[in-house]
Amino acid sequence: MLIAVLLAAAVASPWLVLRAGRRVFLALAAVPLAGAIWVAAQTPAVHDGEMLVEVHPWVGSIGMDLAFAMGTLQWLMALIVLGIGALVLGYCAWYFDDDDDGVPRFAGVLVAFVASMLGLVLADDLLLLYVFWELTTVFSFLLIGHDSARRASRRAAIQALVVTTLGGLVLLVGAILVGHAAGTYRISEILADPPTGIAVTVGVLLLLVGAISKSALLPFHFWLPSAMAAPTPVSAYLHAASMVKAGVYLVALLAPAFAAVTGWRTTLLVLGLATMVLGGVRALRQHDLKLLLAYGTVSQLGFLVLVLGTGTRSAMMAGLALLLAHALFKATLFLVVGIIDHSTGTRDLRELTGLARRMPVLAGAAALAAASMAGVPPLLGYVAKESVLVALVDVARDGDGTGITTANGWLLVAGVVVGSILTAAYSARFLWGAFANRGVASPPSVHSPSAAFVAAPVVLAALSLLLGASGGPLTSLLAGQADAFPPGAHEPELTLWHGTGLPLLLTAITLAAGAVLFVAREPVARFQAALAHDWSLERAYRGGMRLLDRTAVEVTGVVQRGSAAAYLGIILVVLVVLPGSTLLGGLGDVDVQAWDNPAQAVIGVIIVAAAVLTARSRRRIRAVLLVSVTGYGTALLFVLQGAPDLALTQALVETLTVVVFVLALRRLPEYFTDRPLTAQRWVRMALGLAVAVVVAGFLLMAGAARVSDPVSLTLPEQALEFGGGGNIVNVILVDTRAWDTLGELSVLVAAATGVASLVYVNARGADIRRVHDIPFPVGVKKVATSPGRRAWLPGSRTLAPEKRSIVFEVIVRLLFHTLIVISVYLLLAGHNAPGGGFAAGMTTGLALVIRYLAGGRYELDEAAPVDAGRLIGGGLAVAALAALLPLAFGGVVLQSAVIDLHVPLLGDLHLVSSALFDVGVYLVVVGLVLDLLRALGSHIDRDIQRELRRTETENA
Repeated sequence: MLIAVLLAAAVASPWLVLRAGRRVFLALAAVPLAGAIWVAAQTPAVHDGEMLVEVHPWVGSIGMDLAFAMGTLQWLMALIVLGIGALVLGYCAWYFDDDDDGVPRFAGVLVAFVASMLGLVLADDLLLLYVFWELTTVFSFLLIGHDSARRASRRAAIQALVVTTLGGLVLLVGAILVGHAAGTYRISEILADPPTGIAVTVGVLLLLVGAISKSALLPFHFWLPSAMAAPTPVSAYLHAASMVKAGVYLVALLAPAFAAVTGWRTTLLVLGLATMVLGGVRALRQHDLKLLLAYGTVSQLGFLVLVLGTGTRSAMMAGLALLLAHALFKATLFLVVGIIDHSTGTRDLRELTGLARRMPVLAGAAALAAASMAGVPPLLGYVAKESVLVALVDVARDGDGTGITTANGWLLVAGVVVGSILTAAYSARFLWGAFANRGVASPPSVHSPSAAFVAAPVVLAALSLLLGASGGPLTSLLAGQADAFPPGAHEPELTLWHGTGLPLLLTAITLAAGAVLFVAREPVARFQAALAHDWSLERAYRGGMRLLDRTAVEVTGVVQRGSAAAYLGIILVVLVVLPGSTLLGGLGDVDVQAWDNPAQAVIGVIIVAAAVLTARSRRRIRAVLLVSVTGYGTALLFVLQGAPDLALTQALVETLTVVVFVLALRRLPEYFTDRPLTAQRWVRMALGLAVAVVVAGFLLMAGAARVSDPVSLTLPEQALEFGGGGNIVNVILVDTRAWDTLGELSVLVAAATGVASLVYVNARGADIRRVHDIPFPVGVKKVATSPGRRAWLPGSRTLAPEKRSIVFEVIVRLLFHTLIVISVYLLLAGHNAPGGGFAAGMTTGLALVIRYLAGGRYELDEAAPVDAGRLIGGGLAVAALAALLPLAFGGVVLQSAVIDLHVPLLGDLHLVSSALFDVGVYLVVVGLVLDLLRALGSHIDRDIQRELRRTETENA
């Protein structure tokens, strides 16, 4: 429910900001704040070990539900996501100006991101987690690229999207492997009874790839610093407190069940340590305060993954505390940078001086946050880092159940100490660069921020201080997740005092060495400059993207040549080579029965002969008529096989196809070109023959591959019992696979729209002209009609006498209404007898065809003076209404209802609600036929008439 409320707020946010301005951010902040309060109210239940669960059915066909669960880890992450989200949203009310472009959209996307991140941490289904995972990717892309006018923003947004989407796809494969092996995608069930096997090992490692890419570890670390092109609230929330924590969260979630999987610890410890050191080194080189914090975030993310991936009870407890501490101090520091940038117009530490005196409260908040980041007591960062050192020393001494050797354990401790020294050094560098008094050539002017603007970082910094003294309660609250591991050398405890020992000594060494490194910053900077080089993973990424773009251009130039023949040839070659090659090993097992009835052989010979003669014909009209022989022959085969519905539909479609072809041929030459048989034509003939053989092989293999009883054996009974109809084909179309039929209707609508867009310059209805509205052609006498008397075919009177056929007009007078009555019968009776909406629509279409052929385009408008587009749209609307109507009566979409009534005098009535769906099909088909007749008939008639008039004028 909370996620739905956040999404609703996201939808309303742009409109609210447009109407009331940036102060609406305060109202928006109340939504996640209320959520944070609700989550905090669940603390007693979570502390008691209760798992809060909420499940809503969703995609039942794959067993996917909207399943959410909240245990200790989810409770902690939800508080971070909602609490810091509320503070950042409130901060935005002062960060942006009313005239800033894109702020309404920014508000909606940021709130939607909060909802997506909350869904991610609460999801109790691997597939649902992936859905929210990708939603955070999409929304982060929009937030990073907020200023679309800046090239840096666009590039950073695309880079983040590509890297994290790649990791997300790998994560999806891993989720499918693990879920398939476990027999369920429900995360709580998988963790309660972890599956084993090679597939699980591969799946877990693929899940780690997704986590590593999202949390910006090597080799994906480069996307996070580039993302600093985003507005500072985005950096404070997405890249410090929430989104980059998604990978860290996934590691913490899976560690209790899969920490012993082969490759888990090696991957996370090596990449985490390397990322921690690399990020720290890079942070010391930065002059932009945001980039300094960005590389610091990369370093801290490596540290977090290292600790949580260790897989011991003490490490998990320390890692969760560090997760909370990092969210607090890094969000604080990013918000501080935003205020500095907003107040001075710069983030370059070489241009800043004396801000501690001008902004003492802000400087105090920054000092607390930086001290927490460096691990200075008595802040939460110190408590967490001290606990980390205790846990890692235990691992180094005796392995603590991890299987890590003593040498590797001490190497791990040494690496963490080096990374922590770098952390202390760049923390001091941040404070010195942002607030110290230094000699600057031209110091920027400073506008003091309002108290409300400074409130968010002050609150977060104060929490770092208060929670530092709350180790006992925190230990109790976080024990639920840590207790999933077996007991270790020490019982985990978050406290300011772990006693005198090696961890305390390492902390002292860390802070002292960090101070020395900061004091010696000038020699260190010169040393780093001497080691500077041009190669980097970001450069490799850009080179790869350029290569990909270039390859795409070259491939497109070769394949997309603007030739329909080339496209078709490529498709057919692939068909023959790839799936066609699989036929070679299976055709020997096929038992072919020549025919069931000798008449089938006769019809088959006729079809083959017609096809051969079609290929040999030079006249286009003869080719069309010969092609129709194959279609009618197929209809006869359907009749012989006892399929009257298919035969009726095939015959109707073939008839209309012939008419459409003939109408189109009026604008084409009478003969095909008489070209010699060049090598290219021989190749095309060979390809056509190969495709024919391959398709025939597919049909034979498909018919011989049946290993079970066909489902059609039960269809007669089910069609009558569940669909309420005796016509199995129609029941399948409007009931069993009605979703598919609805999709096909949409395709028909798209086809009709394509015809209209290619042919009609104005709206479809603009060309509907009745006989009484038009002038008669020159030489045609207008015959008055007696009052009250209406001509059957008024449009024929507009034709020149030599173009009229009285016999044909009389036949049309006799057939038109008969065909309409037949079409209505087919529509109404189709559920129990041959027919249905499609056949009825085609029959009505043929009735319109003969009206057009007898009286021309004006006669067509007399017969159907309606806009074909409205008819098609109305039909789709009727079908959609029939699909949704069951919801009003407690049913499901496209569910059919069977109603049997006894009506006096009329007798028994058998009504099926799917008949309304068939009416929609009927209207769409009639509208499509009208579109084709007006496009290939009326418009061509008009063009021919215009050309004749132009020729007469030129000759005159």
